[in-house]
Amino acid sequence: MGRIADRVYTDQTEITRLELRTEELPDEAVVELMLVDGTRVTGVVVVRPTIQTFRDPEGCEGINGLVRIDELHSGHSRYLWLDSIQKVTALGSA
Repeated sequence: MGRIADRVYTDQTEITRLELRTEELPDEAVVELMLVDGTRVTGVVVVRPTIQTFRDPEGCEGINGLVRIDELHSGHSRYLWLDSIQKVTALGSA
């Protein structure tokens, strides 16, 4: 994976929000995610995400993170940016 993210954050409030999001996504959790664009994704968290340093397309450094979700119905893996997740609903564990 590249070290480029569409959006990065330097504001402590936003970084804290991303850190709290990682706590909602533990290893092997079955979750339904509501994305900012209204899309819903249901699947298994492969491994708890971590926030990391990335650069945005303009070269500014900041924080974001990725989570890998194995979708329940299709079996496909998706990588989602933490800031694209609006809501996490825990459905159990794998």
